[in-house]
Amino acid sequence: MKVYLVRHGQTDTNISNLYNFRGEDINQKGIQQAEELKEKIKKMEFDIIYCSPLLRARHTADIINSKNKEIIVDNRLEERKHGNLEGKPIECTNREIYWSYPTHIRYGTEETVQNLFERVNDFLNELKSKDYNSVLVVAHKGISRAFHAYFDGIPEDGKLLQLGLENAEIKEYEL
Repeated sequence: MKVYLVRHGQTDTNISNLYNFRGEDINQKGIQQAEELKEKIKKMEFDIIYCSPLLRARHTADIINSKNKEIIVDNRLEERKHGNLEGKPIECTNREIYWSYPTHIRYGTEETVQNLFERVNDFLNELKSKDYNSVLVVAHKGISRAFHAYFDGIPEDGKLLQLGLENAEIKEYEL
């Protein structure tokens, strides 16, 4: 089964270097990026769309869904929960440590990388049992890091910060 992973379009916190707000939508550039992505994927075949429940991903999915495929919202595709870091400058944490798989350092009430990966692994393992030829998944940068780890392994040093999709970028995997 082919799995196409898309990251949502740009948000204001993406360009302000802040931890995302859970209810944040894509901005005008994010809408433009999604429209461009819609054209790029128009000829791609996929059976269904799975999407994060967060507004920025749902809005992106709605825009790129030119074939009017069913969209299934799955909570396991939600971005890493930043807890009390939401809206704070990303510099308030050491980003290498924040996105290091083996770390046990916590900056507040954020979800651990290990818990994020467990939910994404659960989603992908369940997806294996479905009878699809190809699936489009619309989610987040943290989710794309978890996909990378699932398909390509966790880097030996455990550092994940440099991994992940940019806004409205797409990557293909074989499940």
